[in-house]
Amino acid sequence: MSSDEETAISEGEREALHQVELGLEWLHRAHGHLVEFHHNTGHAMDHLAEAEGLLRDCGFDDLADALRDEYLPRGVIDDDRWSYDVLESFQAEFLDDIRAFEAETRERVADGQRHVAERAQEGAWKRRARRD
Repeated sequence: MSSDEETAISEGEREALHQVELGLEWLHRAHGHLVEFHHNTGHAMDHLAEAEGLLRDCGFDDLADALRDEYLPRGVIDDDRWSYDVLESFQAEFLDDIRAFEAETRERVADGQRHVAERAQEGAWKRRARRD
């Protein structure tokens, strides 16, 4: 559907749908940050695992043991939830639900049309340009 084929809905409906779409877009950004958090945590743990052997080689067995026994097996939340678990929970228990809600809202408000507010803006700007 082009901008010339704007969905006929009220301004209030358009704004409500736009806010739901923006909310989902921001959650996608948050998801990206969680993926980055997961990868950064993994890299940090790889460095700590490397440090364990180096500390042991230097005679600091107590520090190496602390890494091995206390820090490396530990989760990032509640001592047992690793970063992948946080990421998976966000995806399955929150993001997927909001994604489904956004799709239902779009279907009920605008017959499934995406980016209705942006299409209306594009259409208005194109009509304005044709008048000048």
